[in-house]
Amino acid sequence: MYLVHAHLDLPEGDRLPPDVRELVRTSLLPGDGVEHVAVHPRSPSRLTLGLYLLADGLEEAERRAVEVCGRLMGRVPQLAAARLTGAGVPLVPLALGVLPVD
Repeated sequence: MYLVHAHLDLPEGDRLPPDVRELVRTSLLPGDGVEHVAVHPRSPSRLTLGLYLLADGLEEAERRAVEVCGRLMGRVPQLAAARLTGAGVPLVPLALGVLPVD
């Protein structure tokens, strides 16, 4: 399973709907391979979706995330004007410093 962050921006002046979390969740299809979605509004017009995807590899997970977002923007009227500004697996810095390699 891979966590892919997808970043969506709405045009200036547009606002995310208050029920964006439910809109996203109900628009997912079983074949998407999405096991869980975290919705993180970053501002009234910017959104990060955390998509937990089942995939055979990193590239497939990122490709699926882009496909899912494209479909969301096509099917969810409130996201129709959104623009996907990026999608990728987040890199997490080592919290405990350098780990020894033996």
